[in-house]
Amino acid sequence: VTEMIPMLSKSKSTVLISGETGTGKELFARALHYSGKRKGKPFVPVDCAALPDHLVENELFGHSKGAFAGALIEKPGLFHEANGGTLFLDEINSLSMTVQSKLLRVLHDQEFRSLGSTKSRAVDVRIIAATNTDLRHLVETRQFREDLLCRLNVLSVVLPPLRDRREDILLLAGHFLKVYAREFGRGAIT
Repeated sequence: VTEMIPMLSKSKSTVLISGETGTGKELFARALHYSGKRKGKPFVPVDCAALPDHLVENELFGHSKGAFAGALIEKPGLFHEANGGTLFLDEINSLSMTVQSKLLRVLHDQEFRSLGSTKSRAVDVRIIAATNTDLRHLVETRQFREDLLCRLNVLSVVLPPLRDRREDILLLAGHFLKVYAREFGRGAIT
């Protein structure tokens, strides 16, 4: 799978990364970003599952001053922050149908509208999405938009679980030994 990184990193297309929890989906997304043309621009990761439904739209698209009670200043969203770079949407399956619809509009038009704004803003953001869920099944059960899946699944990667990548276990163990030896001021462990 890692041999796909150079090819995928050259593309502007969206990438959908699938795999079980803990397979390294965000690490793979970072590798795509930092080995591609956008490497000097922001990489903005978003854990969609960690954001409550009522905050997702505000986090992604921002809001205008006065958009709602307490909106005393304009707040740019994560699409604005990622402009020119990559927005990594982890656990994309967690987004509500409303937010999915708005995300589809951004993917289609390369522009978005902040909450409370009447003007759209152009944006140049590469989307990399990840899921540990079968999105096709969610489409069939009407929990995920089929048109959004088509837009996200232009390029796709399935990361196998660690139990199927036994050769990676020694690499990971060596990495973590170095990290924790450094953190606890210990010498290298061989």
